Amino acid sequence: MSLDIVILAAGQGTRMRSALPKVLHPIAGQSMLAHVIDRARQLSPVGIHVVIGHGADLVRERLAADDLNFVLQNEQLGTGHAVAQALPALTAERVLILYGDVPLIETATLERLLERVGAEQLALLTVDLIDPTGYGRIVRDAAGVVKAIVEHKDATPEQRQICEGNTGILAVPGKRLGDWLARLSNSNAQGEYYLTDVIAMAVADGLVVATEQPLDAMEVQGANDRLQLAELERHYQQRAARSLMAQGVTLRDPARFDLRGEATVGRDVLIDINVILEGRVVIEDGVQIGPNCVIKDSTLRKGALVKANSHLDGAELGEGADCGPFARLRPGSVLGAKAHVGNFVELKNAVLGEGAKAGHLSYLGDAEIGARSNIGAGTITCNYDGANKFKTVLGEDVFIGSNSALVAPVTLGDGATTGAGSVITADIPAGTLAVGRAKQRNIDAWKRPVKINK
Repeated sequence: MSLDIVILAAGQGTRMRSALPKVLHPIAGQSMLAHVIDRARQLSPVGIHVVIGHGADLVRERLAADDLNFVLQNEQLGTGHAVAQALPALTAERVLILYGDVPLIETATLERLLERVGAEQLALLTVDLIDPTGYGRIVRDAAGVVKAIVEHKDATPEQRQICEGNTGILAVPGKRLGDWLARLSNSNAQGEYYLTDVIAMAVADGLVVATEQPLDAMEVQGANDRLQLAELERHYQQRAARSLMAQGVTLRDPARFDLRGEATVGRDVLIDINVILEGRVVIEDGVQIGPNCVIKDSTLRKGALVKANSHLDGAELGEGADCGPFARLRPGSVLGAKAHVGNFVELKNAVLGEGAKAGHLSYLGDAEIGARSNIGAGTITCNYDGANKFKTVLGEDVFIGSNSALVAPVTLGDGATTGAGSVITADIPAGTLAVGRAKQRNIDAWKRPVKINK
């Protein structure tokens, strides 16, 4: 059956004490709302309708996409009122209600819930809690049949003893929703139109209320303040760590690892403490990553080694290549097989061929460096004239003396050598030594300046 999804994301989140709308606060590198939208997309709905209110323009700006229909709720008058704003756009046989501040919900849980929906049956996601304070309570009859949901503030002392709570996630037959929303009343402690009142209406209309529960209660945990946000972050990271370890990754300490994107991993991968993976990262078999590294949108081929405190962004390490410690590889950086960059080396849009080396204290930007070439300490490529970028090309087996400056555009042929301290402004033919520095002068009887007493 066809499916429409409504995501409620209009709340201000006053307890966050932030100018940022609550649903835009991040979990694992992307907003809570973005996580929920990702889950919605995995269900292949005919429409995804995001109800926005506080910070509406910013939410649209951050998350605009062709498959999203943003619906404005000018006044926040309750969950039932929020869903009603999207009603004119709903056409599917089933409607699923999600929440923009509940980012850990699993696709499999939602699929199980949707299997329970039919023309004469709706499905409600509930959760058993040790302390259900603040949750609406699921009221059942003696036979265990759901009869209603009572909000915490409206519940009697007896009803507050019920430990089965309402998550708010609900799937209903689309043809019934409009009638139920039209009949909602705001005669309650909050003066709001509760979506939960739909349950009692459905029962009165003779429909069955089926229930499902998540395998993990944290799936349905929302974030109303910074503490809850941090709890969701840690739970997400623990879940990510368990998944990676199940795939053959050794994490030195799973509690000190963060995944802020997607990681594809091979076997026998070792990741030390305080490593952050961002964006899309591919890690092949036998890769080792030292402590305190940040790796973003990068690929590490088989047997590559990233030493401590290195930062990779948009880079690729070939088989057996290594970098660090304290290396920085910026977008477009590629190390060929067994290539090496050491401490305090920065690459930007630079390709090092197989076995090439830049051991320490160098900047190589917009450069192509051939196999087995060696870059001496303190070498820089002068690739920018203040307006335009230019390329430096080194052939194979080139030797660059320490503290050289290669002023692009410039090409060094195979086997070329530069003397230490040279400024290279012209091409160097293959097999040639270039020395581009001022002639040394020794001045006899030199008197050092002395400090004048005042």
